[in-house]
Amino acid sequence: MEQVNPFLQAVDERLIRQANDFDPQIVPYAKSALNGGGKHLRPTLVALAGGSIGKVGDAHITAAVIIEMVHLATLVHDDVMDEAEIRRGQLTIAANWGNEIAVLFGDCLFAQAVKMAASFPTPEVCRAVATATNTVCTGEILQTQHRRNFELSRREYFHVIEMKTAELFTLSCDLAAFLGNASADQREALGQFGAAFGTAYQVYDDCVDLFGSETAAGKSLGTDLAKGKLTWPVLLAWERASVADRVRLESLISEWQPENLSAVNEQLVRYETFEPSREVIAQYLEQARRALENLPASGGRSGLFGLADFLTQQTAGLTVDIH
Repeated sequence: MEQVNPFLQAVDERLIRQANDFDPQIVPYAKSALNGGGKHLRPTLVALAGGSIGKVGDAHITAAVIIEMVHLATLVHDDVMDEAEIRRGQLTIAANWGNEIAVLFGDCLFAQAVKMAASFPTPEVCRAVATATNTVCTGEILQTQHRRNFELSRREYFHVIEMKTAELFTLSCDLAAFLGNASADQREALGQFGAAFGTAYQVYDDCVDLFGSETAAGKSLGTDLAKGKLTWPVLLAWERASVADRVRLESLISEWQPENLSAVNEQLVRYETFEPSREVIAQYLEQARRALENLPASGGRSGLFGLADFLTQQTAGLTVDIH
């Protein structure tokens, strides 16, 4: 990510300026949401995807800010639904100021992002951002409908995460290509990379929520299970479990208490879900790398390969931690 640090700094500066554009009485909420740091994966994708086919300009910075604001809006709403207290190592807006403020401010972030997208001379950007936002929210609704549905199929699970998470990764790559005047084939290839990388990342994040530590993750763990959201390792364990252990797993999640996380993890270890989860991540990352083969070798696609390699390294560093 070092090669795009100046780009990310410009994105941060513009996000801070956006915080001050809100009504003075809600600037504290905006600063909390927009100055919280984070991995900046989506802005990084905008920079790397744009750089893979040409030069990155001011329009790419604006696009990255828009996408990051949409992402942050979804996080604000997620924290309300999940009753999460910690995000990026600090109190969530909901924990700090209450659910009502958090919901309304998340709406403000969405609206501000669309307003910025409408400032482009072409309606293509605004249309793409609005469509992606709709897809993300639809994915969240589907995930909510499937809470505690242990018979959720693999296809349904991956369909949901492709919508709720991978969509913004796809948008990052697609808009970067569009703003860089990429060919149709290049735009398609970069969109495919974003979709596959985003799916891999969500499975990785699901593993962190179960196998990681709260200190390392910088957020509350077990929040998915607390709300009955069944992620890949849990679904895999249920598929493999005996009838008795299926009943126990369902009971642990249906009657959730924070201390249940240790018992759930014991089930995940017993049915060897850790390595298969890492294998799924590896498969999607390989799919992402294959998409890049459709880009000119002379371009700057090495940064995107490097990002895929980085997630591979992060996945390799995951360890099972029975809490």
